[in-house]
Amino acid sequence: MNCLVAFDLKVRRFEPEHLGKMEFYLEALDRDVRKPHERPSIGVLLCATKDDEVVEYALSRSLSPALIAEYQTALPDKQLLQRKLHEFYQLALPTTQATKAKTRKPRRPGADPNSGM
Repeated sequence: MNCLVAFDLKVRRFEPEHLGKMEFYLEALDRDVRKPHERPSIGVLLCATKDDEVVEYALSRSLSPALIAEYQTALPDKQLLQRKLHEFYQLALPTTQATKAKTRKPRRPGADPNSGM
């Protein structure tokens, strides 16, 4: 994806007018900053809290691509982070091994595997 991304961090709960301001920012980016080869800008609103129903109403007629999410002010437990990292590593491992297998040069019969040929 080749586009500009605008982040707006709110220290209070989401209000529908935040989306209007984000659309203003996105329009300014697209008109004044975006290069011809780039896709339209995307907005990310990070709010302390949000009401899912209010977010749904606010986004229902919005034409701009935007994401509204809550943020946390404290990190999750260290053990939880380690466990999740291990899970992601395990999920990525088969893909990484398959990629390495595809990029390896086939060995010639009788060739020394340590010679690099």
